[in-house]
Amino acid sequence: MPDQSPLLNISPIDGRYSRHSSEFKNYFSEFGLIKYRVLVEIEYLLQLIEVEELNINKITDSQKLDLRCIVDELGVEDALKIKEIEKTTNHDVKAVEYFIKEKLTEIGLDDLKEFVHFGLTSQDVNNTAIPLTLKVALKSVLIPEFENLVSILSKMSEDWKGIPMLAKTHGQPASPTTLGKEVNVFQVRVQKQLEELSNLKFPAKFGGATGNFNAHKIAYPNVDWNDFAKRFVNETLELERSYPTTQIEHYDGLASIFDSIKRINTILLDLAKDFWQYISMNYFKQKVIKNEVGSSAMPHKVNPIDFENAEGNLGIANAVFEHLSAKLPVSRLQRDLTDSTVLRNIGVPIAHTFIALKSLEKGLSKMELNKKALEDDLNENWAVVAEAIQTILRREKYPNPYEKLKELTRTGTKITENTIKEFVRELDVTEDVKEELEKITPFNYVGYY
Repeated sequence: MPDQSPLLNISPIDGRYSRHSSEFKNYFSEFGLIKYRVLVEIEYLLQLIEVEELNINKITDSQKLDLRCIVDELGVEDALKIKEIEKTTNHDVKAVEYFIKEKLTEIGLDDLKEFVHFGLTSQDVNNTAIPLTLKVALKSVLIPEFENLVSILSKMSEDWKGIPMLAKTHGQPASPTTLGKEVNVFQVRVQKQLEELSNLKFPAKFGGATGNFNAHKIAYPNVDWNDFAKRFVNETLELERSYPTTQIEHYDGLASIFDSIKRINTILLDLAKDFWQYISMNYFKQKVIKNEVGSSAMPHKVNPIDFENAEGNLGIANAVFEHLSAKLPVSRLQRDLTDSTVLRNIGVPIAHTFIALKSLEKGLSKMELNKKALEDDLNENWAVVAEAIQTILRREKYPNPYEKLKELTRTGTKITENTIKEFVRELDVTEDVKEELEKITPFNYVGYY
């Protein structure tokens, strides 16, 4: 068996579901982290060159391009070189520093070598590279996929807005609604949370060994290093600098991002379970795809596996998001190393979320509306118009209307259309009111939809 076969991967993210997770490899893989570390180090070096007080020899635009090409052209072979250096350093960020210094020698910029990683601690690099990977991955891959699902729900809501449906509260027949409105509920919920997620900032720490720029200030006391850091993080990297900090980012902002995605996922869990239930109620049939098998034993079955897959993946994603948002903001004193191993897993819940989105989209695309089942359910439950009748009777100041309808509907006897009409005919109200009441059916008693 080839070593690179997905069949050998432990996680289903990189195995069974690799066709969906592959989009995240450029951000959350070891290669992705290395590349963004190199990016931070190069951009930091370029900004240092512009600080007059440092007296660094100016470089040409062509040489600046050469520096940025180190990032743009970084491939897996370069990352492997960095990993090889790490075997000696036993420090991943220091290995990146040494790699960049080797590259500077190759392009004739040896005089810049000691300004690579100047005054920094590894967390200045990690706590900018990691939120940068997260930002790019969310904005380029995950958020557009959320938006695509919202578009799908929007179209379904519009297509089905006029289709009456028996509501179920506590699992029991309740005042009718419309199928379109119920889909619209999920659309609006996701849209609102997605807007909040899209507006969240991506915080980053940049301040030296313990956040005070000790080394920078002792070497160049006339430079405003806090201003330098703010410009570097906010403008160059387009993140938001956290200040003050300890040696590490306090991760409150990342926790907000993870909690925000978790809230969206919780809404989607609700959606997946509801549509699973609608399918079991026969409100929807599922498209039969030739040659697919629903059950290894029962040939007739077409199972709602896409909604079940989504539910499972969303559950895993939220469990990991929960741990990330609870653990990361907690660190002993100025720092411990527990954040390091945890941060390497932020791609895991994001990938599971993405897999779930793909499953939901597939499941929704396979559904076929069964209007007859919805109509039959409404016809079987004429008792639900009792609310409408007693409300109009209240308006007419009819004595004890709720109690009278309760006597009618809670006898254990089936309530039919004829039952309702006979009840209306016997009421001591005007003919106009009777006519108004007789027009009410489970199909038109849907309120605003």
